[in-house]
Amino acid sequence: MTLVLASSSPFRRMLLENAGLTFESRTADIDERQIEASEKHTGPEVVAGILARAKAQDVSRYFPDALVIGSDQTMSLGDRVYHKAKSRAEARDNLLSLSDRTHRLNSAVAIVKNGTVVWEHVAYAELTVRELTEGYVERYLDRIGDKAFSSVGGYQLEGEGIHLFSAIQGDYFTILGLPMLPLLEELRRLGAIDG
Repeated sequence: MTLVLASSSPFRRMLLENAGLTFESRTADIDERQIEASEKHTGPEVVAGILARAKAQDVSRYFPDALVIGSDQTMSLGDRVYHKAKSRAEARDNLLSLSDRTHRLNSAVAIVKNGTVVWEHVAYAELTVRELTEGYVERYLDRIGDKAFSSVGGYQLEGEGIHLFSAIQGDYFTILGLPMLPLLEELRRLGAIDG
């Protein structure tokens, strides 16, 4: 059975490759911000699920009978939903707003076949940022450079971003944006991988 990843994320590709899966990949052609805006009264965990389904359904058009995996992640602190920073000033402000607080990563995954959702799941991780000073944040941004714009929180937990945290609850795969354990379990159940 053909597996397709509906994503351009190198992290998601790496997770599937490291798990030994054979798959194709294609980037979904959807307007995430437009979909999110139309769901502005919906919680961030629901939005993550809607985006994961939309990506998989879009790519499913090009791969008849394949199992298409879509995934998305939202980051929230209370009612505030964060997006990737577009400038250093925005990255700095985002990081300072997380200082000494706990935010949530909502990682959704969906499997679609012939345009129909056959399975979906949302996993959560809660991350507590230690108290940060403006000086430390500036030095951190100097060190990581453009990497600050490649993740929604301005950090990569697998890199120097680990220094920002005092506590983490949730699994590593959820934090990277693809809940691997439930996904692999479902792929085995569907007979798509050896189980």
